[in-house]
Amino acid sequence: METDQRKDISVRQERAILVTVEFPDADFDAKDSLAELSELAVSAGAEIVGTMFQRRNRVDAKYYIGRGKVEQLLERVKATQADVVIFDDDLSPAQLREIEAVCECKVIDRSELILDIFANRARTHEARLQVELAQLEYTAPRLRGMWTHLERIAGAGGGTGVGAVGGIGTRGPGERQIEIDRRIVTRRVTMLKRQIAEIDRRKVRQVRARDEHFNISLVGYTNAGKSTLMNTLTDAGVHTEDRLFATLDTKTRRWNLDSGSYALISDTVGFVRRLPHHLIASFRATLEEAIHADLLLHVVDASSRVAWEQYNAVTHVLKELDCEDHSTLVLLNKIDAVEDETLIQALSHRLPQAVCISAKTGQGLPQLIEAVRERVAGSAKQATVRLQMADGRAIAFLEKHAEVLDRRYIDHAVEMDVVVGHRILNRLQTNFPSSQILACA
Repeated sequence: METDQRKDISVRQERAILVTVEFPDADFDAKDSLAELSELAVSAGAEIVGTMFQRRNRVDAKYYIGRGKVEQLLERVKATQADVVIFDDDLSPAQLREIEAVCECKVIDRSELILDIFANRARTHEARLQVELAQLEYTAPRLRGMWTHLERIAGAGGGTGVGAVGGIGTRGPGERQIEIDRRIVTRRVTMLKRQIAEIDRRKVRQVRARDEHFNISLVGYTNAGKSTLMNTLTDAGVHTEDRLFATLDTKTRRWNLDSGSYALISDTVGFVRRLPHHLIASFRATLEEAIHADLLLHVVDASSRVAWEQYNAVTHVLKELDCEDHSTLVLLNKIDAVEDETLIQALSHRLPQAVCISAKTGQGLPQLIEAVRERVAGSAKQATVRLQMADGRAIAFLEKHAEVLDRRYIDHAVEMDVVVGHRILNRLQTNFPSSQILACA
């Protein structure tokens, strides 16, 4: 195998064989996972020339799929002239090294494939920093495997115990290069974390600066139709494509609802089952929109046969982000593409509050707007509010989000009788502490 293959995990324009293993205690269907791995590989630019499926009771410590299966994999690689083998799970550095030694081609795992896709799709400075950090944190433990092509100098003792492992001062260039690389990686990781922390603080300030607005975040499995929905609702012009992880960068736009009300809506990166933890940590700044949102619109691809599993995968990631208690409205998207009506019926039974829509055709969007308007305002009530005349922003906020029945000017204040949703009242008191609720019925 060429010694520089481990340095480049890209699979663009390469012929790939996919390998997945089914274990008894797995919480997902291995064949569905293999189908998703195929989509990921195609999304990364690879050409699929073969697949291998195996059932095992436990992982083989050295070869993951066992020596015999690896030898079969070698025959498949030679027969198809494959350039890369992609495993649908994370492999240890030792397993990667041993499988590559037998197959004589590049071997990457699921996390490396997703990292490659993210690296290829990152467009903004922020996204590139986040991807680079995730790649370095994933690659750091694997540096030893990348430098096995440099020989180590044996000690002069020959057959002696000391000489067998190399005497003092006789370590070869490979060992020194590993140490140099680790220092470089450590310094780079520290610098990236510092830069991303500053971006995170800036993102938090940006999100909190919008507190006087109602903030909505689109979340969901990758390729569920979030960006298409964003474009349909706001004419945002977000890039859309029928492939996984087409969108990495967050965009926020104003969504005009009926009756003069509006909200700010943000598109976010899509999730996937077993999303690498390094990516979740690195993209926390990008997902800040979801963390601080007033409402999450969880978009589910209702036409997918594994829609329920995808729904659970997204809720799992939201839990990791401490967002599981956020107010959430589930949207069953792509109902125009559903061929089996029992899929919709089963999902609607499990998610009775979900709204069925089609971002492509506009079906169900009026019901979505009405549901969001209710969430924005909350249950309406009549209230009397006192605001300081000098606080023009508070007065403008209330006039925009409430129906004003009457107003009275007393000293340097104005008292307004309004019909307003309880959420608007809460936001008024949170964002404008000088406001006073004199009566509420």
